[in-house]
Amino acid sequence: MTALLALESNKMDNLVEAKEEILKMYGTSIYLSLHEKMKLRDLVYGLMLRSGNDAALAIASYVGGNVDEFVKKMNEKAVALGMKHTQFKNCTGLDDNIESGHFSSAYDVALMSRELITKHPEISNYSTVWMDTIIHKTKKGETEFGLTNTNKLVRFYDGITGLKTGSTSKAKYCLSASARRDD
Repeated sequence: MTALLALESNKMDNLVEAKEEILKMYGTSIYLSLHEKMKLRDLVYGLMLRSGNDAALAIASYVGGNVDEFVKKMNEKAVALGMKHTQFKNCTGLDDNIESGHFSSAYDVALMSRELITKHPEISNYSTVWMDTIIHKTKKGETEFGLTNTNKLVRFYDGITGLKTGSTSKAKYCLSASARRDD
């Protein structure tokens, strides 16, 4: 959902500043530095390939104005897509405790994935790359950071067009995959 709302913002070439939210981030990361600026498209790239939770927080803060407003937009979009068994409490998906109110279903993830690949087919440019690098530009200079896609199907499955992996301690390893063969 974070990638979907980022793409819908039509601000992919805009620079996004990593704010204080990233300091509270846990899980996988693209290792953003506080106040580092990166194009929204590069943050989405880090989100899709590496599952960068710091990238998700930077995207949410920028696209939503703040993370809480972004999460509201996520839930509004879920309702608009007919996702009846989903409620977001954050932009990373890391909270896997149903009692907390953060949950989804496989069917709802399929609805969201369909919206993403049909309305924004360019997502395939992000989700089918196996390995690449991004450049961090900070006060200390520029450094290159390697990204490896968490979706191993992009290396081995003929016709793969994406899409995204995820994991939590409760749900374990999850995948929303898409492919195209012979049209």
